[in-house]
Amino acid sequence: MRRTRPRLWIAAGLALAVSTAGLALATSARAAAGCKVTYTVTNQWQGGFGANVTIDNLGDPITGWRLGWSFGAGQTVAQLWGGTVSQTGAQVTVTNADYNASLPTGGSASFGFNGTSGASNPAPASFTLNGVACTGGTAPTTPAGGTFTNPVVWQDFADGDIIRVGDVYYYSASTMHYSPGAPVLRSYDLVNWEYAGHSVPRLDFDSNAYDLNGGRAYVKGIWASAFNYRPSNSTYYWLGCTEFNRTYVYTSANAGSGWGKKARINKCYYDAGLMFDNDTPYVAYGNGTISVAQLSSDLTSEVRSQAVYQTPSSIGTLEGARMYKRGNYYYIWLTRPANGQYVLRSTSPWGPYEQKQVLLNLPGPISGGGVPHQGGLVQTQNGDWWYMAFTDAYPGGRMPTLAPITWSADGWPVLQTVNGRWGATYPRPNLPWHPVTPMTGTDTFTGTTLGPQYEWNHNPDTSKVSVNNGLRLSTATVTGDLYNARNTLTRRIQGPSSTATIELDYSAMANGDRAGLAMLRDTSAWIGIRKDNGATRISMTNGLTMSTSGWTTTGTGTERAGAAISGGKVWLRVNADIRPGSGRTATFSYSTDGVTFIGLGPALTLNNDWQFFMGYRFGVFNYATQSLGGAVSVSRFTVSTP
Repeated sequence: MRRTRPRLWIAAGLALAVSTAGLALATSARAAAGCKVTYTVTNQWQGGFGANVTIDNLGDPITGWRLGWSFGAGQTVAQLWGGTVSQTGAQVTVTNADYNASLPTGGSASFGFNGTSGASNPAPASFTLNGVACTGGTAPTTPAGGTFTNPVVWQDFADGDIIRVGDVYYYSASTMHYSPGAPVLRSYDLVNWEYAGHSVPRLDFDSNAYDLNGGRAYVKGIWASAFNYRPSNSTYYWLGCTEFNRTYVYTSANAGSGWGKKARINKCYYDAGLMFDNDTPYVAYGNGTISVAQLSSDLTSEVRSQAVYQTPSSIGTLEGARMYKRGNYYYIWLTRPANGQYVLRSTSPWGPYEQKQVLLNLPGPISGGGVPHQGGLVQTQNGDWWYMAFTDAYPGGRMPTLAPITWSADGWPVLQTVNGRWGATYPRPNLPWHPVTPMTGTDTFTGTTLGPQYEWNHNPDTSKVSVNNGLRLSTATVTGDLYNARNTLTRRIQGPSSTATIELDYSAMANGDRAGLAMLRDTSAWIGIRKDNGATRISMTNGLTMSTSGWTTTGTGTERAGAAISGGKVWLRVNADIRPGSGRTATFSYSTDGVTFIGLGPALTLNNDWQFFMGYRFGVFNYATQSLGGAVSVSRFTVSTP
């Protein structure tokens, strides 16, 4: 039954439902959004309740939905099916499952959950679907207008490749030793991005070092790589060289999932860019000497290759290739690490190429950060061009940074600057507004798989991990060195500062186990639980270090503060300021009730050297120093900003 405003009613005993409705006129020239939500409490018990939620899409078709609401009486979602939930305070967000992601006009999707409640359990007063209020009518979605601020993503996503498929933009990045690798971000307006998935589900690169088995792969693995889409077979491709001697090709019909290894080519296409020209695959690659290779139609072998440009000594070194075709010209987009950008141009993929400087020593938008460089170009569906570079901003890493590109009368790309520097702000791209899933927030590990925001330090031992309305980590390694421990689960830090909080059940730890929350890089520290001789202790430990020569461990850490703790549950928190410069610190605290946090140990000054390449991350770990068998459970993991 359609109503003109939200109403509540009670029927069939404990059933409580809300239907949101209303009326608005859609503008036919623009996409229309509209929805109705029916929220039904199916049963209640002391301290809890069950509910079903149905979404009716009244607007244009949707591929991927996110429903939001606020509870009014302290309720929480404890277990949800038919989607993925995150909750921060009263605010709840439910994202579609794979099977119910598509909502055609007039279509519906449903999910259910069990929740906790107090003496009262009022229904939510309103809902939003993909950021649009569910009023029961439709309204046009319009371009956002205004300006945006750089970096557009203040998280560590370096060596980016960027493409557009239809009205959707994808961004791929390097991840070194983190698994799964080659993350894929998704956007609809080039400014607001969300996690979509990974192109490399596991670091299957013919070495046990990626499993922390007989070796380690720190600063190896996935460096700058290529990402593209082939319309002729509706397939996405990822291509990357590992350890300077071989190149792997992965493919999928879906940018965010379903990726598999297609080929191994016994040649390194270093810092490669992939282009399809009339369906023929070409790869531009190299360091100093820039080459082009034509690959076989199935991208499993090389047809021919040729050096096309030798970087003059006056420039230094060029690398980080991306390859494009615009009009009659082929362009190779190249970086001079880490302060310049150049472009080559030719009427043939095989040259000869002429060269032009795009930028050099251009001040960037992050105070204390570096010069925006590398990355790639993308053309919008409106014909505009944009350049997504990254800015070195250690200790946090390398941050995606966006600027408009125009073209000179004679066909060269021209970067648009603001007062002689890369703009801290620019007018937004002329693209429709479209909501995305926030890259921060609370994860309660509903369902049985991890979300795309997570990556392990090296490949995980999946036999020691389970996800089922909580994350359970059984010890997988006997070691005294966190850098050798398998199954450390990481999330990126949101800049310029953010806070990670986990709720940890340590009741099943064994003697000798160490579990907690780390600031993870080549200089690390952690807060967590030590269990020895049957007693548990809250501990802040720092002094975990690696050598830049071979990335061997030079320090396994020393406890700087600690105290006895009991009760089996603790909340661990790390506040991280990753701004370049003197601020760059992390502080550590804990709570036994989730409300009052107690600082523990000294602040960690974050290492801002670049040689490790990857920025700091939050990492959840559990390892044994005596024998396997212990376990911990994490019921929620929150990354929040001030």
